[in-house]
Amino acid sequence: MPVPTETKTEKGFDEKLLDIYNGAATTLMIAVGHRTGLFDKMAEIGAASSEHLARAATLNERYVREWLNAMTVSGIVKYDADQKIYTLPPEHAQLLIRKSGKDNLAVFAQYVSVMADVEDEIVDCFHKGGGVPYSAYKRFHEVMAEDSGQSLVPVLLETVLPLVDGLDRKLEQGIDVMDIGCGRGHALMRMAKAFPKSRFVGYDLCDDTVAFASKEAKERGLNNLSFEVRDVSALGDLEKFDFITAFDAIHDQAQPQIVLNNICKALKSTGTFLMQDIDASSNVEKNLDHPLGPFLYAVSCMHCMTVSLSQNGEGLGTMWGRETAKTYLERAGFKSVEIQKLNHDIQNCIYVAKK
Repeated sequence: MPVPTETKTEKGFDEKLLDIYNGAATTLMIAVGHRTGLFDKMAEIGAASSEHLARAATLNERYVREWLNAMTVSGIVKYDADQKIYTLPPEHAQLLIRKSGKDNLAVFAQYVSVMADVEDEIVDCFHKGGGVPYSAYKRFHEVMAEDSGQSLVPVLLETVLPLVDGLDRKLEQGIDVMDIGCGRGHALMRMAKAFPKSRFVGYDLCDDTVAFASKEAKERGLNNLSFEVRDVSALGDLEKFDFITAFDAIHDQAQPQIVLNNICKALKSTGTFLMQDIDASSNVEKNLDHPLGPFLYAVSCMHCMTVSLSQNGEGLGTMWGRETAKTYLERAGFKSVEIQKLNHDIQNCIYVAKK
């Protein structure tokens, strides 16, 4: 790749671009390392040759070796040229292996390949408008479930639900709970198991996702939990639920204001709506120092915004921000809106809204 001559007005920009391209390529390799379990196996067996690692992971040595070399030149893996062995330093492993739980950042690398898979369709949308539907994303729900499975579900009972005063006691006694955009339903399954006297229902637009969640809930014996394919922009329920949740789901909606209006109507007068969504400003100039700014705007363009536009929707986008979110909630009829930030989560914040 030729390196352009540096100019006075853009000093160092060529180096920045090369860093970006190297980072993007490394991200794909991190996703491969996560999906094949190579990071986990390296942490387990310690220093190893490519042959040893390939045997331990039951993978093809030639591919393993090339992956190891990519990880080496990116500074993720250490290489001893004399002994021809590779090592994943413990401080790196902490951020790349499944045992690390919520600290495992390798999961997020998969979003890049998921988005890249629809690049042609997105380019067409730039020319023709419209959007790319959920059905075009082969692994999106799988990756989202893995993401929330390590970042949200493990802390749901101890950290998230206590943000609503008195909610634990009500759940123990038995209340009606709905989750919007439930995906594969792991958050609901955690709640349904912990609070057997309460009744839970999850709504999602995707048939395959609801089928997956329903099958798993049945296998777990969760008789107080059900899932339905339902368009929440036409919800129609009135004062039916005591507690409603939406985890990273509202900004994807075709008509987010209508959905929030319906959520407010579906809540009992004493009910609470808990919404997890992206922690950012609605104004791009205030997101210049956001640690995930480029990533989240890209996710918006390549997924969240376009799936909404594919339904002739508003195309609100991932980065609708706190200001817009609060306005939409207040328009929906919520008189009290509190925004909470969780210490472990640099990406999201929690909105607690009451009528």
